[in-house]
Amino acid sequence: MGIQHRQLTPSFSRLVGQEKAKTLLGRALVSEQLAHAYLFRGPDGVGKQLFARSLATAVNCQQRQSPESSLRSAYLDACGHCSSCRKYSSGNHPDFLVISPEKGTIKIDRIREMIQSLSYPPYESRVRVVLLEDIHTMRAEAANSLLKILEEPPENNLLILTAAASRDVLTTISSRCQVIPFFNLGQEETIQVLLREKPELELDTARLLARLSEGCPGQALLFYRSEMVALWRELVALLSDPGIDGSRDVGMLLQAAETMAALKEELLPLFGLVRIWLRDMLVAGSLGHVDHEQVARDEGRRENKQKSWSSSQLFDKLDAVGRAEKELARNCNRTLVCEVLLFQLQK
Repeated sequence: MGIQHRQLTPSFSRLVGQEKAKTLLGRALVSEQLAHAYLFRGPDGVGKQLFARSLATAVNCQQRQSPESSLRSAYLDACGHCSSCRKYSSGNHPDFLVISPEKGTIKIDRIREMIQSLSYPPYESRVRVVLLEDIHTMRAEAANSLLKILEEPPENNLLILTAAASRDVLTTISSRCQVIPFFNLGQEETIQVLLREKPELELDTARLLARLSEGCPGQALLFYRSEMVALWRELVALLSDPGIDGSRDVGMLLQAAETMAALKEELLPLFGLVRIWLRDMLVAGSLGHVDHEQVARDEGRRENKQKSWSSSQLFDKLDAVGRAEKELARNCNRTLVCEVLLFQLQK
């Protein structure tokens, strides 16, 4: 059924940011008036799935604090110790189902199996919770099948759907769910998540990852695991080197393009990092952030200076990144896309 068992976070208190989501969900838990279906919608990597798992844990916690005491806080926490919480933490709760995309999409067979499961009562809990991740990947027939269960939801079942804010979701689906918005985290919040998940990270690296991910800790962790930051730094150094000539150093650029293409699913995020770099140079130029003393010290050693581009040239390079992203979406040859992009960026 596409069910996955993962290590879960059983407590809202461990989740950083998303105060609006905490408040909305906390009120529903306190009042025992949960909707039959929620749609968590926001950028990738900001905690939608973690919130879904924490909500599922809290819903069926056997020792959850009483509503009276909980009203003094913004949300309800699961105890983390009862048999239900332990099963959630180990990924073995029989009344928690996770349906994720397989090979990039949620197929109708998975939805049909889910509907069949929902026709039976929960095994041991008051409420069965089903998490459908990235529903924007569903094919049309799967979405229509899901719509039927949203129109006539069976009792004692809670559906939590997640979707990227940048992707389309059928209005007929979103209108039958209570939509909970998720947002990019602040830089300090992102750093807090990174240092908690990866204690070995140096603070400077965590700051860089937080900035490059633009408030999406999940994306930042992806950058860290794939060593994308190291590759990005090498790429920036290559493109900024005034000693590199595209007509002469063809082999160097082709080798860099091959390394980029090997990233596979991380290639698009790398393009995003390049865009941030170019955008930062545009902003720095418009604000006049020029270190004139450093310029004076560099006179006579121009071979060590980085390339300088005009605003018009930087806009052209940003356009080149956008074209490369569109070509990848059309399944053009990845290596060729990277080669063309690098030759355009190094000019």
